Amino acid sequence: MVWIVVDDLIFLSKIEDTARMVGLVVKVVGPGQLVKESEGRSATAVLIDLNHRSGKALEAIRALKGESRKGAVRVIGYLSHVQTDLAAAAREAGCDLLLPRSAFAQQLPGLLRELTEKEKESK
Repeated sequence: MVWIVVDDLIFLSKIEDTARMVGLVVKVVGPGQLVKESEGRSATAVLIDLNHRSGKALEAIRALKGESRKGAVRVIGYLSHVQTDLAAAAREAGCDLLLPRSAFAQQLPGLLRELTEKEKESK
């Protein structure tokens, strides 16, 4: 399963439709729910909009990647290509893959196929 932390309905729809096409199960969660959702459940990854309107995307990544969970879940974040400070903060928080919004949209089918394969391997 992949958790999605996205509040932009266009991107959310694009992610859900693409996931359905590749046979990947996804669940939409808010930044505050992310750590709770991950407790006791294994996720392949988290897709997170670093511009989530809650303003808590980085906080959620830090909590998810905290010392006791280091590396447990792959975090893929996206943001505007001009947000260099946010990109640096996301890397520091533990974001494993960081993409500009346009590249994320373009690479989404491949990313989700890769995550689908990882889920199959782990079963």
